[in-house]
Amino acid sequence: MLRLLLCLFFVVLAQTVLAQTRGPGNGSLVIVGGGLRDLSILQEFASLAGGLDAPIVVIPTAGGAENYDQYWQGLAQFRAAGLTNLGLIHTYDRELADTPKFAEAIRNAWGVWFTGGRQWRLADVYLHTEVHTALLELLDRGGVIGGSSAGATILGSYLARGDTAGNSLMMGDHEEGFGFIDNVAIDQHLLRRNRHFDLLEIIAARPELLGIGLDEDTAIVVKNQHFRVIGQSYVVIYDALHRIDSGGDFYFLEPGDEYDLLERQAFRPGRVLHPLERIVPVGN
Repeated sequence: MLRLLLCLFFVVLAQTVLAQTRGPGNGSLVIVGGGLRDLSILQEFASLAGGLDAPIVVIPTAGGAENYDQYWQGLAQFRAAGLTNLGLIHTYDRELADTPKFAEAIRNAWGVWFTGGRQWRLADVYLHTEVHTALLELLDRGGVIGGSSAGATILGSYLARGDTAGNSLMMGDHEEGFGFIDNVAIDQHLLRRNRHFDLLEIIAARPELLGIGLDEDTAIVVKNQHFRVIGQSYVVIYDALHRIDSGGDFYFLEPGDEYDLLERQAFRPGRVLHPLERIVPVGN
C-alpha cells in the first residue's frame, strides 16, 4: 500500500513539474491582443529594448502580403510611437529563414516585433530555423520580443487558431508555437470578437496548459515568471489545474494587475487577489 501511494505521489509530482508554466529566464515579452492603438505599449517595448533609438526588427510575415519592404505602411505606427531605429525582415522561404545571414538582423537587434495576420505562416517559415535560434539568443542576452494578434499567439507553446483552413478552429493542423512561454496557449481579440469562451476547448483537451486571452489594445509584459497587464482592456486567465473558488471557467485581470506564471497566482499590487475579486462582468 505504501509503495502504491509513493508511486501515485511521484506520478502527480511529475505531472505538476511537466505542467509548470515558465516565461523566459532572461529578456522580456510584450504580448498584445491586437487592435493596437495605445502607443504607450510600443513605447514600453522600446524601453525594454534600450530606448526609442534601440535597434528593432519588425517581422510582418503573418500578414500574407506578397512583399514587404522598408516602405511598408505598417511601420508608420512604430514611428508614431517614437521608435527611430527600425529594420524589417520577411520571407516565405523556410530555407532562407534557416540561414545565418537572414537571421543576422535579429542578432544585431535588441527587440523583435511580430505583426498580425495568420500565426501558422510564422510557424511554417520560422519555427525551428536559424531565425528561431536567433530569437532565443536575443532573449538570453536580455532583449525583448513582442507581437500583436497572430504575433502574440505564436509566442506561446501551443498554437491556438493555427489551422490553415480558418482561424475559427482552435485546435488545427499547426499546434506548436515558438515556446517563449512553456505550457501556455494565447488567444487575442478576445472581447472585441466575442471569443472569451473559445479557449475552453483547448484547456479541456490539454488541461496542463494555461490559457491567456487578451482583448484588443491590451498587453502583458512578461519578465521571468511574472507578467503585468497594461493597456486599455482585460486579460482573461483559463486554468484547469487551479479552478477558482466560484467554480467559474475563467477570470479577468485589468491593467495594473500582475500574475505569477509559475505559481499561477494573480495579484493586485500590494496584495493577492481573492478569486471572487477577479471576476469582472463582460461589458463593464
